[in-house]
Amino acid sequence: MPTTLPVPIEFRLPEGWLVAAPPDGGASDVAFAAVHPQADAGFSANITIDGGFLKDSVTLVEVADASVERLREVAESVVVVHRHEVGSADAPALTQRLSFSAVAGDARRDLVQSQVYLAVLDTEDPHRRAMIRLALTATGAQHDSVLGEFQDFVRTVRPDTGAGV
Repeated sequence: MPTTLPVPIEFRLPEGWLVAAPPDGGASDVAFAAVHPQADAGFSANITIDGGFLKDSVTLVEVADASVERLREVAESVVVVHRHEVGSADAPALTQRLSFSAVAGDARRDLVQSQVYLAVLDTEDPHRRAMIRLALTATGAQHDSVLGEFQDFVRTVRPDTGAGV
């Protein structure tokens, strides 16, 4: 069963992207998944969302490092191409881009993953911090052509206050 996010969020998918079942038939830590309608060499670029609560002393850099290590368990040649801390002290965020080689479908592929980590306060307990990870995974050839759409998507992500729009 897919995981649920530690805090409710709302967002708008880029035009044309399709809601998809999370990887592994839903038996994953992914709360939401979407795919690009145009595959590249049999691989569909995808956006996934997951998250969890952060322990008091854990930083987003440590969470990102752990993500790299988990990816190394299932992929080869994992390289952190870029990492940048953004946001503010009240709303920290981190972006990183990874390149790696992995089997997807029935073929080994060179993939790129752009990740955005957002730290947010728990709406029910403001002393708890939650982390939301947004990730775009695409082939090396397709990544740059869908990156702008992912960046537009990231700009729409915000806490869901239930107030409606």
